[in-house]
Amino acid sequence: MPDFEVTRLLDTGAVSVRHVLCPGTCRHRSAEECASATHLVFAYRGSYLRHVGSDQAVADANRVLLYNAGEGYRISHPVTGRDASLVLAMSEPLLREMTPQSLLNKRDALGFRVQSLRIDPHAQALVALLRHRLQNGSIEPLEAESHLLTLVARCLGPRTSRGQGITPAKRRLVDRSKLLLASDLKRRWTLAEIAAEIGGSGVYLTQAFRQVEGVPLYRYQLQLRLAHALDLVAGDNDMSALALDLGFSSHSHFSAAFRQAYRCSPSAFRRSAGWHR
Repeated sequence: MPDFEVTRLLDTGAVSVRHVLCPGTCRHRSAEECASATHLVFAYRGSYLRHVGSDQAVADANRVLLYNAGEGYRISHPVTGRDASLVLAMSEPLLREMTPQSLLNKRDALGFRVQSLRIDPHAQALVALLRHRLQNGSIEPLEAESHLLTLVARCLGPRTSRGQGITPAKRRLVDRSKLLLASDLKRRWTLAEIAAEIGGSGVYLTQAFRQVEGVPLYRYQLQLRLAHALDLVAGDNDMSALALDLGFSSHSHFSAAFRQAYRCSPSAFRRSAGWHR
């Protein structure tokens, strides 16, 4: 039986998320392992120690561990019991763009100069929200990516701003992304796909969109879908088919989003519009 239970929850090309369960039976240092990619680990249950050379870091729910590609480490479990973590990996350009220079080592290869950082309650809640929604399939890739970028930015801290003004070029970039979202409401876009279609960095697009529109990309897409639902729901008897046609994962997902936005259910809206089954 393998020592770890690993479940892949998301893989968009730009980001990937895995859920890892460990039995925590090895109290002494493990054989040396080597990270294949630079990534972040959020241990939300249990605790363990990670040893890099003579340095060590505690992995628990109050910290995020930072793993560097090609760096050797060992794991020990001074406290018995299973531990569980959410493991987040990002493409190197994305992670490099999001990481403050003060946290990076001075080598050519991307790497952190510290083993771990303290996280706040908001980040802890975001980790739990993402884990639950990814596991139950109630979140779309674009929304998940947006929350993941928020989580990483909150944990690593802000970078030096590129400029606070909303320039014409920034507006044009945002306009192109809005047109792309509107062109196919059913499509479950990823951030990488949108960035590839319109050009530019996914991180920059995320920040520019929120600055110009006041809402994140996924929220804007959701509002487009719900607005289209208002146009169709009164005359459509099959709410489950309508939900799928609009890109929602299920009828319940559609109904919950509709109720949150308009303070009534789709069926109540149908009745208020004078339509009856």
